[in-house]
Amino acid sequence: MSVRNAIPAAALALAIGTAPALADMDAAKRWVENEFQPSTLSKDEQMAEMEWFIKAAEPFKGMEINVLSETIPTHTYESETLTKAFEEITGIKVNHQLLGEGEVVQAVQTQMQTNRNLYDAYINDSDLIGTHSRLQLAVNLTDWMAGEGKDVTLPTLDIDDFIGKSFTTGPDGKLYQLPDQQFANLYWFRKDWFDNPDLQKRFKEKYGYDLGVPRNWSAYEDIADFFTNDVKEIDGVRVYGHMDYGKRAPDLGWRMTDAWLSMAGTGNKGVPNGVPIDEWGIRMEAGSCNPAGASVSRGGEANGPASVYAIRKWDEWLRQYAPPGAASYDFYQSLPALSQGNVAQQIFWYTAFTASMVAPKSEGNNTVDDDGNPLWRMAPSPHGPYWQEGQKLGYQDAGSWTLFKSTPVDRRKAAWLYAQFVVSKTVDVRKSHVGLTIIRDSTIRHESFTERAPKLGGLVEFYRSPDRVLWSPTGINVPDYPKLAQIWWQQIGDVNSGAFTPQEAMDRLAAEMDQTMARMQAADEQANVYGGCGPRLNEEKDPSEWLGREDGPKAKLANEKPKGETVNYDELIKRWAAN
Repeated sequence: MSVRNAIPAAALALAIGTAPALADMDAAKRWVENEFQPSTLSKDEQMAEMEWFIKAAEPFKGMEINVLSETIPTHTYESETLTKAFEEITGIKVNHQLLGEGEVVQAVQTQMQTNRNLYDAYINDSDLIGTHSRLQLAVNLTDWMAGEGKDVTLPTLDIDDFIGKSFTTGPDGKLYQLPDQQFANLYWFRKDWFDNPDLQKRFKEKYGYDLGVPRNWSAYEDIADFFTNDVKEIDGVRVYGHMDYGKRAPDLGWRMTDAWLSMAGTGNKGVPNGVPIDEWGIRMEAGSCNPAGASVSRGGEANGPASVYAIRKWDEWLRQYAPPGAASYDFYQSLPALSQGNVAQQIFWYTAFTASMVAPKSEGNNTVDDDGNPLWRMAPSPHGPYWQEGQKLGYQDAGSWTLFKSTPVDRRKAAWLYAQFVVSKTVDVRKSHVGLTIIRDSTIRHESFTERAPKLGGLVEFYRSPDRVLWSPTGINVPDYPKLAQIWWQQIGDVNSGAFTPQEAMDRLAAEMDQTMARMQAADEQANVYGGCGPRLNEEKDPSEWLGREDGPKAKLANEKPKGETVNYDELIKRWAAN
């Protein structure tokens, strides 16, 4: 049933209330007609939502609030366009600041530690769900919407329409964050090159199987080697078989915690995150809320064979198959670099950068043809030899609105109105076409995305497929994301610099995580800091007592490079498109 049929205009208007001042409605009408198209709602339904916002905002008219998010195209649109619309329609001025993700996490952590109101709301990764649900410093949105914030909660918000709702739900079943933008890490490749008959012939002659979308890391490595060392040049351009980054900075840590290890096979079976071991290598028994350790000696897997293999391959591929200079790139430099057109594939590419990859050729994008059709496609990322059926396949980021109890209630209510405005059905389809970071099921199924799908390289098919649930953010095993995440990039940076081997670095990382969690355990036992759900570390044992257990870290494989496996992209996409 379509959303338009599901919410008749008359019923929507009745639920929302009486019409406000004409001047406000005039502004709303201009924005609905000139900017907020297309939409899953009719214009009458959109105007009814706008009426509700105007009425709900009356007590806060003239207020100026401050919100913070990271810098991606979706948030740039919100900051530059939607704040203007919101102010004209409601009379509330919003300063929507954009900073790097590391700075956003730092601001969130500072507000939590000091209990001072730095910002009135944050778009904060759902990776912090384990933190927010334990510390209880963020507002429990389920209770807020039913209680203190009921008068400023949009009747047509439709929480069940948000495809990332499960990612922002704590172990208590309560919603702590509201998704604002969402993107997955998928495999990216140059389909035009892979379809070249000569390259197909040469690849099969060398490796004995078809050039196609790699199913495992062995095939990915073969393809990386083939384009880097055999093909070398296409249309006069030096080409490479892999792209990644290695700059010693916080985003290097996210590269690994954003499920790089799980793609290799770290963790146990379970969706959205492994049970009892998650993709960080942290152990937390089923039914418990107490993390038990990251080291293999405590039943974790952060320094187990699968994790060490993952880091070793990251380092090898970066050195052997990526363009010169990639080892010094950061997150923001590496991903748009694909548009130069000299890379054959990337194992882990964030779909947040789809917008830059569909830019026209005239803007320097060498991965589209003269008509703007993508020469690339996205597909599921391949998995390493330690991965088992039933494990998560990769990472999905869900940047989500987060309110803190330290924010005065009137400012919190005004910020909540803005948060709902930018994710409302009135606005969402238009915003999604700008940033291509899909949060609503109704949006991705809108006919405008059906029409645009051929230009988006598989994004629409992926988000309409049941497979989308196999990509998930950091889960509830991580008890304090800001404290633990900062450990990762420094240790991984030491591998890139050559200071430590992958095994040495992961041993140090696991030990540091356990030390940090031991301090959390002491704080929780003494002062209930984590609500009784802080770590309770297992006593250390000889790693051999854990390795290879069905619910434990995986034992080292004798052969970490099985034969490569690939799949034809057109066959793969048929399964996605059928849903």
